[in-house]
Amino acid sequence: MAVTFYDLSSDAGLKKLDEYLLSRSYITGYQASKDDLTVYSAVPKKSLDSYVNVSRWYKHIDALLRISGVSGEGSGVTVEGNAPASDVATPPAVDTKTEEEKAAAEERAAAAKKSAKKKESGKSSVLLDVKPWDDETDMVKLEEAVRSVHQEGLLWGASKLVPVGYGIKKMTIMMTIVDDLVSVDDLIEDHLTAEPINEYVQSCDIVAFNKI
Repeated sequence: MAVTFYDLSSDAGLKKLDEYLLSRSYITGYQASKDDLTVYSAVPKKSLDSYVNVSRWYKHIDALLRISGVSGEGSGVTVEGNAPASDVATPPAVDTKTEEEKAAAEERAAAAKKSAKKKESGKSSVLLDVKPWDDETDMVKLEEAVRSVHQEGLLWGASKLVPVGYGIKKMTIMMTIVDDLVSVDDLIEDHLTAEPINEYVQSCDIVAFNKI
């Protein structure tokens, strides 16, 4: 489901975003995506010290844009000018951005779009942790179920079983993806932890995500 943020140029909007990012590293999913770029472009270029979580996230996305770019598709996010009356008790904030701030925001948006486009055909190497329900789970069938997922741009690699305690083992498995064809978030949510594979898989986490 798409996430919606309102009036990120206001203190009320930034406070809502700060609360949202309290337990999250990214706007949606487990990796930086176009959803982060959308929100990043809407955040005003000013001191964010009062919003610890927004400041942390903003600096991280800014660094990614400078170093490697952002290519994840995301789940969809909307940024609107004013919040509904039920969400914000005060009147809608007046746009007080200066022409310089508006120009800077437009430049950041253009840079974000250019970076995303440049990285569309890139590849990434991803290491997953796949955990079974208990020590009675058939790990051979678990691996077969995971490898049964086929998508254009997805190539499964080596795997191994790693003891985690109480007789339970998890499987770590490598995969190579084409960034603009495969979303790791969707792969986990729609396939690896969904029926029928969730008969064997309790959870699946990203351990490492590296651009090739």
